[in-house]
Amino acid sequence: MVAIYKELHPKGLNIVGVSLDKDVKKWKQAIAKDKLTWTQVSHLKFWDEPIAAQYEVQSIPATFVLDASGKVVAKDLRGDELKAKIIELLAK
Repeated sequence: MVAIYKELHPKGLNIVGVSLDKDVKKWKQAIAKDKLTWTQVSHLKFWDEPIAAQYEVQSIPATFVLDASGKVVAKDLRGDELKAKIIELLAK
């Protein structure tokens, strides 16, 4: 994700990370360690995270690709498939 973000953020890609952590210190340490520069949010409620419930997250990591209108257009893509979908959407 870090490499995809670095490459495609200048072209319009935005990421919002939603954490299921319970410990704020460990959560912030992970953000720093992994060099995650995009927006990060969490209610620190583990599986009771409201955003995870809204999107029916059943396992982690989970990815959701939203179009410009906020509609989910792909789910749980990884690697080259994820990058290709993002590039496709950015070209529109």
